[in-house]
Amino acid sequence: MSDATRELEALDIDKENFAPFGQVISPTGDGKHFDETDAQLVLDKGIPRFYIMRLERRGMAFGRIVHHAKVTQCLGSTQGQPWYMAVAKSDVETPSEENMQAFRIPPGVYIKLHCGTWHAGPLFDTPDQLDFANLELSDTNEVDFNCFDFEEEYSIKA
Repeated sequence: MSDATRELEALDIDKENFAPFGQVISPTGDGKHFDETDAQLVLDKGIPRFYIMRLERRGMAFGRIVHHAKVTQCLGSTQGQPWYMAVAKSDVETPSEENMQAFRIPPGVYIKLHCGTWHAGPLFDTPDQLDFANLELSDTNEVDFNCFDFEEEYSIKA
C-alpha cells in the first residue's frame, strides 16, 4: 500500500440512498406484518449465525474491502454511537473511489447488505470499542469471504 490516502465523503444514510447496496432497517411497531420494508434475507445456504461482534476502534481508514456473494449480512451498533460503512454495488469488479460510497449510520439504525455488496467497516473513531449485532451464516467468513486490497488507503470524512 502506498502512502497516498483518498477521502470518501460520508452521506447520512436513508432508505433511498442506500437502496443500491442494501436495506436500512429501522424500528417498527410491534405486531407489524412482514412486508418489503423488512430485511429481505438470504440465509438458505447454511446455518444462520447471529452474534454480537466487539470491535476495537480502527479509525476511519481502510485499505481492504470485502463481499459475501452467497449471503446477506445485517449489521448494527448495539450502543448509542454513530458508525460508518463504505460500500460498492455487487456488480463492481474493481472497487474504487469512483464506485464506492460512504455512509454515516446513526444509533438505532441497522443495515442489511445485498448479496455481493462490497463493504469496508464498520468504522468508527470513538469510543475505544463498539459492539455490533451481526447476522450472517456460521461459515460466511470461511467460504464466502471475497477480498480486494487497495493500493492506497481510503479514509471516510465524517
